[in-house]
Parts: sequence; C-alpha cells; structure tokens
Amino acid sequence: MDKETLVISCKFYKSGSCTRPSYSKFCRTGQEEPVCIDYITHTDFSYSEFVQNYLLPNYPCILSPSFTEGWLSRCQWVTKDGSPDLEALAQRFREAIVPVANCDIKQYNANPKEHIPLKKYISYWKDYSQSECTSPRDCLYLKDWHMHRAFPDHGLYATPIFFSSDWLNEYWDSIEVDDYRFVYMGPKGSWTPFHADVFHSYSWSANICGRKKWLLFPPGQEDFLRDCHGNLVYDVTATSLQNHEQYPHYSKCCFPIEVNQEAGEIIFIPSGWHHQVYNLEDTISINHNWLNGYNVAFMWNFLQKELRLVQQEISEWKETMDNWHDHCQVIMKSCSGIDYKELYYFLKTVAENRIHFLEGTSEDLSSSVRAVPPSLSILGPWQAVFDLNRVADVLSSLIENEEFKQLDIEEFCPQPTCLLESIKEAKDAVL
Repeated sequence: MDKETLVISCKFYKSGSCTRPSYSKFCRTGQEEPVCIDYITHTDFSYSEFVQNYLLPNYPCILSPSFTEGWLSRCQWVTKDGSPDLEALAQRFREAIVPVANCDIKQYNANPKEHIPLKKYISYWKDYSQSECTSPRDCLYLKDWHMHRAFPDHGLYATPIFFSSDWLNEYWDSIEVDDYRFVYMGPKGSWTPFHADVFHSYSWSANICGRKKWLLFPPGQEDFLRDCHGNLVYDVTATSLQNHEQYPHYSKCCFPIEVNQEAGEIIFIPSGWHHQVYNLEDTISINHNWLNGYNVAFMWNFLQKELRLVQQEISEWKETMDNWHDHCQVIMKSCSGIDYKELYYFLKTVAENRIHFLEGTSEDLSSSVRAVPPSLSILGPWQAVFDLNRVADVLSSLIENEEFKQLDIEEFCPQPTCLLESIKEAKDAVL
C-alpha cells in the first residue's frame, strides 16, 4: 500500500461512506440489460486500484486466467483436455480424509456431510461421470477440504496480492486451531445452496479447471428472500418463492447477477453478498474466506446482530438464568463461530503483529527488518498503519459496547484500553 491509498482509505472511513454503500447499479428489477461485474485482464492492475474500485465500495469482480497461469495446480491437477486429473489427485492425496456433501439432501439450510478418504471419493466421481451423472449415492460434492492446513508445503497456488491482507487466516494460523482456506471439487451438477460467507467475510474462488455459474445478490436483498418465519431461502430458483404467503417480500427482490466463471478465473465475492453456485461441468476450485481492515466493520456489525437475535430467542430467561449474558455469548459462538471475547483476541493478534512490524521498520518506511505476518513485507508499513487505524475503530466501539462490558474484562491481557493506547503510540511514532 502506498501513502496515497492510505490517505484515501482513511478519508473514506472518516466520512462515514462505509455505513451507506450503494449497490443500486447491481439491482435489476425489470427489462434492463443484465448486470455484469468488472473483468480484470491485465496483471499490472495495482493493489491501490483494487482497493479503490472493489474493497472500499464492496463490489465484486473477476480476475482473468492470467492471474493463475503460473500455479502448479493448474498443471498437476488438470488433464490435457482441461478435465480434473483424478488419477493424479488420487495418487498425491490418496489417504487424505475429506468432507463430502450430499447435494440431493437438504438438512436445515445446508447439505449433510460425511468424511471419507479422497481415494474413495475419486472412485465415486469416476463412476458418477461414467453413469451420466447418476448414482444411487446421489450427487456428492467435496467441499471445505482444508488442503492447505493438511499439506502446508504444497506449493500448488499463491494468494494474489489483492487478497493477501488476510486477518482471518492470520489469526487462526497463530492459534493453530483452524483455517479458512478450502479446496472444492465435484462433478457436473453439484452445487452450493444460497448463503453468505462466514462472519460476512470476503471470499475469493479460483477455478483450477471446469466452469461455474454464480447467482449473486447485493447486501440487503437477502431480506426479501426470507420466508414468513424469517428463514433464508435454501434455493433461489425454487418455485416456492412465488408463494406470496410463504415469501411475502420476494416481489421486492432484484434479479440475481449471473456470472459464468471459466477455468483459471478468480471471482472476488465481497462482504454480505449472498450467492448460490453451480458446477456446470466437472470442476475443481480453491477458495479462501478472509477479513481485513476494509471489511472488519461488516464482521463487527454481523456479530452484534447475531447476539441480538440470540438474546431475543432466550429473553424469557433473562431474569431467572444465572449468567444469562454469558450464555448468550456461548450460544452465539456455537452459531457463528466466534464470541465477543474471541473477537477481542482476534483484534489483539492483528494489532500486536503490526506494532511489532512497525517497530522493526526503518524511519523512511522503505524497508522492513521484521515482517509479521509475511503479507506485510509485500504490502508495507502504510498497510500496517491502515490496519491499526481500523483495529482501533472497532476496538473503541467494542470497549463502549454494553454487552462487552458484561464480560469479565479484568481477565483480558492486555486490558482493552491499554491495547488501544499501544495502537495509538505505534501510529504516532510513524506519522
């Protein structure tokens, strides 16, 4: 990040523009021309351009295959005719245990999963394709395989610079518990039901081979795709949506943005953009969920909303249940994967990494002696300053939040106010 991009980004958040993003250009409700998202072809497209055109306004885009042409996975996982090289995959990852979803069964608003050896899934996939996409085992889709975590030295792809500021995986890597880097692979006809990504994070998805169709909806449109009980629709192509009694607000919804993603292309899905995805042919993709300073406020707003919903659900026990506020936090974490305490330690990890980075940076901000995490050695100290600004904004809001005050904050180390002061001192030393 250069200093000009830092200034533009900071002005954007100070102006309050982030609280009122406009998606009107993506909303087609009548006979207008179909909406298209931007297609980036030239590899000299800069990080600054990506920030200003996509991260700040929260807009999707597609990167051309030129951004993935050097990836080993596009050679080693793909046959000469462009199909998945099932033999090569079975040979390299034969005994790996992978999660497999049944696309033909609805379980709540998702698909049930089982965990099986990759070699068993490859055998199923071959039989399924040879049987013209039919099987007594239904349509199975390998989803959310943590290949990177299981094989960290794979060298099969490299995260593009646009997506390298990744607080989510930085945090999970630091505690060595989980990550949000996945491989998906499945036959023609496999699909993913309507959803938004975890914590309202960003996602990027690169097709190693095959083709996908995406149905995208800008933030806010999902409110029109809920039934009379408030439940999100499972399939946005379902005829049941036409039932006004069941889906009373569907008539207000805009048409989805249809995007066909080809082999080698990367799609960027911004925060809060709900989507449904189909494999138009046998397909393999690499997918990351990620958070950074440009969407951490989306995450914070999402968690506040989730907690309010939990509190509403168990409000009748507020006066009689011991530690009611703590129970709400536990329930929220079971549903969303994080609570307010872990949010604090997430912010703490991000902040301390950047403080250490800036402490090891030369006075002219031209080189780094120490880079924590590695992405900062690419994006530089101005990125670290921006990140600290955004951590400070969310941390300040968290400290003032009444539900956060209900926690045993005395046990936090460092104290939230002390961390906030450390952030200020680190920024002042640079600026």
